Amino acid sequence: MAERKKLLLRLDPAVHDAIARWAGDDLRSVNAQIEFLLRRALDDAGRSPRDARPMRRPGRPPADEES
Repeated sequence: MAERKKLLLRLDPAVHDAIARWAGDDLRSVNAQIEFLLRRALDDAGRSPRDARPMRRPGRPPADEES
């Protein structure tokens, strides 16, 4: 399994707060919410990569998937 990419992202604090509230409403982390939104934007633009793995389900991953 390929390692997930790490990225430094600078956001306006108000944008971060709005994403954090939305993530909380959806029971996701801020990181998962940003990935969700990016994937949805890629889908909407017809640019989704064919080889992208599906998003993980909410909650803690099973013990055998933890890294």
